[in-house]
Amino acid sequence: IAKMETREGAAAAADGVLDLSRLSLSAFDVDGVSEERRRDTRQLYLNHNRVASLPSSVSLFSNLEFLDLSSNGLTALCDGVARLARLRTLIAKNNRLDESSLPKEFGSLRLEVLNLSGNRFEEIPLQCTKLLHLQSLSLGGNRLRSIPAEVEHLTRLELLYLGGNLISAIPPELANLPNLSYLVLCDNRIQSIPPQLTRMHSLRSLSLHNNLLTYLPREILSLVHLHELSLRGNPLVVRFVKEMTYDPPSLLELAGRTIKSRNIPYYPCDLPANLLRYLDLASKCPNPKCAGVYFDSCVRHIKFVDFCGKYRLPLMHYLCSPQCTSPCSSNPQSDAESEDESSVPAYRLQRVLLG
Repeated sequence: IAKMETREGAAAAADGVLDLSRLSLSAFDVDGVSEERRRDTRQLYLNHNRVASLPSSVSLFSNLEFLDLSSNGLTALCDGVARLARLRTLIAKNNRLDESSLPKEFGSLRLEVLNLSGNRFEEIPLQCTKLLHLQSLSLGGNRLRSIPAEVEHLTRLELLYLGGNLISAIPPELANLPNLSYLVLCDNRIQSIPPQLTRMHSLRSLSLHNNLLTYLPREILSLVHLHELSLRGNPLVVRFVKEMTYDPPSLLELAGRTIKSRNIPYYPCDLPANLLRYLDLASKCPNPKCAGVYFDSCVRHIKFVDFCGKYRLPLMHYLCSPQCTSPCSSNPQSDAESEDESSVPAYRLQRVLLG
């Protein structure tokens, strides 16, 4: 308590700041702080101590906007934290928190910044997905295996940091975050990128280094504001993979291909509704020399595209049959001169980090 009083007096000159960091505190005595000081404190620093639990009376800091609890021994956040109505930034990294450590009403806070990196979370608590004012969420260096679909509720999110976990897949729901600019998924176990990410029009930086990616979907070229793409430490950087996988088309698909490729006219009154919907799902073969289409059966093909005149990256596209190959495929340099590359302005993907 003497240490607290000494630091409190020193901090009094700093308007609204109570700095109790690095005092080797084993407990936080709220009663040791005057009522006036509690009322005036906007920022509270308790980081780098030995505080194992926080008293519920922390809610007496009624005007608190910023709370740093990093590098303590916390195993739970008390209910009092959920009653800090003015709290906007909570930093509790490098503790012992897990998905059962957050109070039930945590999701009612109006937090804008939440950092829970370096803890023991195996899943993202659903309370976090209810923080509808959140702009920055960091859960790096935990034990996360997945990203819940409910993350799409965080529509104000601008930064999502999930590096250093055990995540194996990117949910397509991430594409429903209209303001996400910085997405960090490095040092995980991700094997593919869902094409839905093409809808993330605000994305400026995508960190995917040290994962298990063997290719990128061609839809990534649609990320018009993407300026930084980090890919080092993925199989696609150290060894390129070409695979030809093909399932023979069904009679239904063969009939649909014939109708579409030969432009055979048909009218809604001629066909059942399910067949009409099926015909609407036809995808045109990306080979400009091929007029074919495909529905479900197609050839997965790797095509190398030059993003910025320096790096040739493998993008995934689909061909209608094994007989349909990319034009001039015998020339290993030709794919870099494809229509994909010419459609990408020079200012796009300014930094592709491979090494």
